[in-house]
Amino acid sequence: MAIVGYRRTSATDQRLDRQQLAEDIARCFDDQVSAKDTERPALRQCLAYVREGDTLRVHSTDRLARSLRDLLHLLDDLTGQGVRVEFIKEGMVFDPTSTDPYQTCLLQVMGAFAELERSLIRSRQQEGIALAKQRKVYKGRQPALSPDEVVSLRDRRALGVPLARLCKDYGVAKATLQAALNGTGVYA
Repeated sequence: MAIVGYRRTSATDQRLDRQQLAEDIARCFDDQVSAKDTERPALRQCLAYVREGDTLRVHSTDRLARSLRDLLHLLDDLTGQGVRVEFIKEGMVFDPTSTDPYQTCLLQVMGAFAELERSLIRSRQQEGIALAKQRKVYKGRQPALSPDEVVSLRDRRALGVPLARLCKDYGVAKATLQAALNGTGVYA
């Protein structure tokens, strides 16, 4: 029965050390990616690691999920496996025998506010992009591949090199390769 920690920030330039989880953590999993969904490397490793009788300690509910649906789903899965979940900031504990309806309601309210906050952040970001486009200063995301790399990529693909090999060689996602090959998006 181990105490396992999970910490998350949205970006690599943000610090994890403010998310104190106490000294008795046997293993801690850290992500530095958005919580827009549950497809996060360290979260996946953490979920595979915890076992019945373990405790998962998280600084706050919004560090685990920014979507109410994801938060409830993760909590149901974890407690269903016999894992106890502690949220330090909110002072909430959920285990397989949790039956406190007030605590469940509070969790849902906290999850709804986390989801609202994420939506507001996205809305402000879109407003900022629109204003920058009006001022003609918006540059958008820069291409992952240089023009020379695109030429090389197209030549290699014409020779029959598989997409998976090209993804690995150029260090980009399949969607990026396809956009470069097709001349779409930032490669148009």
